[in-house]
Amino acid sequence: MQRAVQPRLCAAVLVLAASLAHAEEAGVDNDSITFGQSAAFSGPAQDLGIGVRRGIELAFAEANEAGGVFGRTLELVSLDDAYEPEAAIANTTELITQENVFALIGAVGTPTSRSAVPVAHAENVPYIAPFTGAAFLRDRQWSTVINLRASYYQETEKIVDFLTRSLDINRIGVFYQDDSFGQAGLRGVQIALERRGLEMVGTGVYPRNTTAVKTGLLDLRSANPDAVVLVGAYEPVASFITWAKQIGFEPHFMTISFVGSNALIEKLGPASNGIFVTQVVPPPGGDEGAVIIENGLLRTVGDESSATSPPIVGHYRQLLARLFPGTPPSYVSLEGYLAGRLVVSILEGCGEPPDRVCFLETMNDDRVIDLGGFSIRFGNDNQGSDAVFLTVVDDQGRYRKVVETAGGADGGE
Repeated sequence: MQRAVQPRLCAAVLVLAASLAHAEEAGVDNDSITFGQSAAFSGPAQDLGIGVRRGIELAFAEANEAGGVFGRTLELVSLDDAYEPEAAIANTTELITQENVFALIGAVGTPTSRSAVPVAHAENVPYIAPFTGAAFLRDRQWSTVINLRASYYQETEKIVDFLTRSLDINRIGVFYQDDSFGQAGLRGVQIALERRGLEMVGTGVYPRNTTAVKTGLLDLRSANPDAVVLVGAYEPVASFITWAKQIGFEPHFMTISFVGSNALIEKLGPASNGIFVTQVVPPPGGDEGAVIIENGLLRTVGDESSATSPPIVGHYRQLLARLFPGTPPSYVSLEGYLAGRLVVSILEGCGEPPDRVCFLETMNDDRVIDLGGFSIRFGNDNQGSDAVFLTVVDDQGRYRKVVETAGGADGGE
């Protein structure tokens, strides 16, 4: 009798142990997997947080409508940090200890991520697709960070390469936010210039979460650069450009993806014409034509011909129109959507039950993750994409991909 009962008892113990282990995986229950987000939903950077959240919600809704991931729906809890580091710490702590999330996703900004990552890392909580290209997040000491996008160093290299090779401009200045984000962009420009034996001709700074740009503007005007790289969010960048044009200071204006492309055009209106912006995801409106550089001059070719290339952009646009009717496509929300799709892909690849350890081991896998024509590949580092696209705003307020003539780069990595 004893021999007949013992296997059943052992099996019962194993089932109970497995059940307890499953129950102990934070943010996971029989019906759902909960993710947390701390981002700016108020203040001068709020359009960035709102856009990233919207994109993640699209991806999660898409997965949930298809039955979830192995039957579990994906849930998102978002808290407002107003782009302030102290609030990001408090929110991250709350999401981990009170909301009991499986992972964090879609943080916005370098100073907020710099403050929040150590909190998440200490608890071994994945920190997925922060909306920042800061170099410190690419340091493998932060083994819980999964970057989706290219780095700021890659974006600023693209800018400096374009200015020096295609436009023959060597007098370059930088206007930057006076914090870790601004310093990251500034350092990226410095590295790119040093690689070419050049130096910055001048700098200007402004305090985070303000539009106090006039002192920095005057500092830069006195240096007389032919191009200015702007490292900031859309409100201060728009304010800088507006004031610069009012005083007749009109070098080439270049900015990186964090600026919030749609919001920048909304703030500037017609004054946005001719502003260059690096992007780290494909055009959210599909193929909208290009700008050719010939002998240092820009010429527009083609027009909007496709809203579905690569295919994931078509899926994104269809979901956006259905779930957020009247909301225009944007680079920011497309990046959020790609982040959400990446989460779904990793969870499906890890199998059942959801497991943080497996999730993080994705960074040691050299396989290509195809997100509908946008490829992600970690290969033993924690950055999935190296893609950088140079764009310019045309006279219709649309972003056009910049394509250089023979001998130049093609606007992407």
